[in-house]
Amino acid sequence: MTSLKNKIVFITGASAGIGEACARLLAEQGAKLILTARRLDRLEALKKELKTSIHIIQLDVSDAEAVEQAIDALPKDWKNIDILINNAGLASGLELLADAFVEQFDRMIDTNIKGLLYVTRGILPMMIENQKGHIVNLASIAGHVVYPKGIVYSATKHAVRAITNGLRQEVHGKNIRVTDISPGAVETEFSLVRFGDAEKAAKVYEGYDPLTASDIADAIIYALSRPQHVSINEIVITPTAQLVGTSLGFAKK
Repeated sequence: MTSLKNKIVFITGASAGIGEACARLLAEQGAKLILTARRLDRLEALKKELKTSIHIIQLDVSDAEAVEQAIDALPKDWKNIDILINNAGLASGLELLADAFVEQFDRMIDTNIKGLLYVTRGILPMMIENQKGHIVNLASIAGHVVYPKGIVYSATKHAVRAITNGLRQEVHGKNIRVTDISPGAVETEFSLVRFGDAEKAAKVYEGYDPLTASDIADAIIYALSRPQHVSINEIVITPTAQLVGTSLGFAKK
């Protein structure tokens, strides 16, 4: 196994959900964490709680200039990033395409695709120079199948998988591993962000046992901790109750 102790890990969307769960597990492993998110108060609370070296940055990954400035401004001791976890992402709305709002399209594309590209582009040259690194991109089961009322979100996650596969080819021979994690239904703030309504969000997870953020973080730790000669290229992980095929169906209790 590869030890994660003292590895410098850059996590986007670290204020909640899978990003926060990754931070917690990596802190237990002794990793040094660069935690980024829009909600600075949550990052500050997490920094006080976790017992490891942490550098926090208030950051909206969809802002290309802000991403560039944040990476350029990293203190010298934090610049040699070993691991990048591109976790920041969201869905907006659940309408048919004909009824959806252009602002929803922009929000998903700007965060899920452009944000991932901005952060990766900022950090990748360091990894290439150091001839080492591991990039983990959070895709989704929606990057494997498409469902009505979620086609733009699905399109962004198909793009994440395409970027991941292409990047893996571009860094081949440079001792850099690239992993795609595709979760199914995970009970986090994801649906709350999507609907802006706690009651609607709760109904998404009714009648079955969804995944937790810690389930996904555990899979990420597994991929990160494999020996250097082992590359976990892709992990698809769903609740046992979730059937993935031509649609996203759930076996209710």
